[in-house]
Amino acid sequence: MKIENVPFATTDWSAVPVTEAPGETGVVRARMVEAGSLRLRQVEFSANYRADHWCPRGHVVLVQQGALTVELGDGRRFDTVAGMSFHVADDDGEHMIYTATGATVFIVD
Repeated sequence: MKIENVPFATTDWSAVPVTEAPGETGVVRARMVEAGSLRLRQVEFSANYRADHWCPRGHVVLVQQGALTVELGDGRRFDTVAGMSFHVADDDGEHMIYTATGATVFIVD
């Protein structure tokens, strides 16, 4: 990730509109800000959320609350809890998210 042409800014996340989308199970609520080539997101996954697709996009993800499992296309699984992060490069292997308990994360991509 190269951060270029992104002017300094602050974000009041409480003022950013929430979008909601269903997963295979559960729901995800997200607030998103785009800044140049960056996409910043504050995302809340409901309990029993499972994504409805495999994602090829790169991310840096910080788990703020709860717990997430990240499954890679090759079958490996990684459990993350509040205070942990994970990162994956664009097209470095598909991944899918699920959570039994719910989670809040901050994502940069």
